[in-house]
Amino acid sequence: MTAPAGPITSILIVGGGTAGWMTAAALARALPRHCAITLVESEEIGTVGVGEATIPPIRLFNQTLGIDEAEFLRETGGTFKLGIELVDWGRVGHRYFHPFGTHGKPFDLVAVHQHWLAARADGCGIAFDDLAMAWGAAQRGRFAMPMTDPRHVGSTFDYAYHFDAGRYAAFLRRYAEQRGVTRVEGKAVDVARDGETGLLSTVTLADGRTLAADLFVDCSGFRGLLIEGALAAGYETWTQWLPCDRAVAVPCASVGPPAPYTRSTADAAGWRWRIPLQHRTGNGYVYRSSDVSDDEAAATLLAKLDGEPLAEPRFLRFTTGRRRSFWTGNVVAIGLSSGFMEPLESTSIHLIQTGIAKLIALFPDRGFDPALIAEYNRIATTEFERIRDFLILHYKLTERRDTPLWRECAAMAVPETLQFKIDHFRRSGRHVPRELDLFGEASWTAVHLGQSNLPEGRDPLLGYAQDAAASRVFVERLAGAIQTAAESMPAHDQYIAHVLSRQH
Repeated sequence: MTAPAGPITSILIVGGGTAGWMTAAALARALPRHCAITLVESEEIGTVGVGEATIPPIRLFNQTLGIDEAEFLRETGGTFKLGIELVDWGRVGHRYFHPFGTHGKPFDLVAVHQHWLAARADGCGIAFDDLAMAWGAAQRGRFAMPMTDPRHVGSTFDYAYHFDAGRYAAFLRRYAEQRGVTRVEGKAVDVARDGETGLLSTVTLADGRTLAADLFVDCSGFRGLLIEGALAAGYETWTQWLPCDRAVAVPCASVGPPAPYTRSTADAAGWRWRIPLQHRTGNGYVYRSSDVSDDEAAATLLAKLDGEPLAEPRFLRFTTGRRRSFWTGNVVAIGLSSGFMEPLESTSIHLIQTGIAKLIALFPDRGFDPALIAEYNRIATTEFERIRDFLILHYKLTERRDTPLWRECAAMAVPETLQFKIDHFRRSGRHVPRELDLFGEASWTAVHLGQSNLPEGRDPLLGYAQDAAASRVFVERLAGAIQTAAESMPAHDQYIAHVLSRQH
């Protein structure tokens, strides 16, 4: 048995932005003693800064750091998010909602959507979205905390945030520096490796300074200065399934109270996002460059803004996919250096969070056990691929045939893991859960039904539990209860004002 090689006593994070400062803050919290944490970043290098929408696990990250919610919202211009409205994805003129939380509460062992399907066949005209408490509140512009009583329909939703990613990074920088993290201004240009072990030993800055560490975290963005530039980890591309390779982003002035949800609208060559903050609205267009030029994409986005643009359009180029190895030797890639998937389901910041969580859970000593690194890479690969499949689902299930992008996406062959899920749901409306699925049954059901992958059959248990008339009564009562509960909530902007008035 090999003796431990000694503890990690120094960590160098290369790159700032959301990924770098989330990593620095979490490591400072997890390693309060005996480990020097340094972050090097250059003000010359801009950050992507489009990750303004999140999913509910971000709340756990903030809570783990001990961050007060009111202070967080105040510092980041944040608003609450109940889910994503998807417009024109299934077909032009159609919309549906992907809620945070569930669709109602089952009153037997059969899923709520099975009762909805039975009620629909019996002539019930209630939309499936209307069985989600999150949509009940979102469509009315309402928000309140989920109830703690599990018997109440007001307990069946969850929430996340919209926020200014630049402000969040600055907030976490202050948090990290207060806990001993050292920031170095400089541009990393080169690395050196130990001749015997092959591990990274130092990073050289443009001005000639060198920074040494035991463990390096690559948060250098798409270029992957350490994980790819130095270690050549390799990159697996997924453009055959997720074909968009460009984005243009521009903020605009708010034209009314912020909606408590993100909107994603499918367009001719991709899709547009709308993210409402306290002080502005974030907008962007993710597109395939072979279908539309950068200038045309920017013009499309600007023409469809709700308010006056507040800045010049910013362009981003990317290749969807992942590193073949997220952790090699003593280098761990977190954020864009680890891979990229378009922000259709707001997973960019979440993947930063899960990368950090795995690093802390599998934190090494200076021996850098290969088995530990292999486990990190196995989990990360699985997480990326599960999210990949969920994003592809949106493209594959489209009924649009109006432009080359949508015709090709509808016809494309998808990964076997996804095709199996599509076929299984189409047969009986049931799901096949997989290890490390980020999105649960409620999310998959929302997209399947929202984009008309309607089951040909039913869960056999339904025939033993209720008849169609009983299912219809259940659905009607559930929709009524959600409407009543939603209408009792305060307006979203009023609730934000209430939270911001609290003293920490």
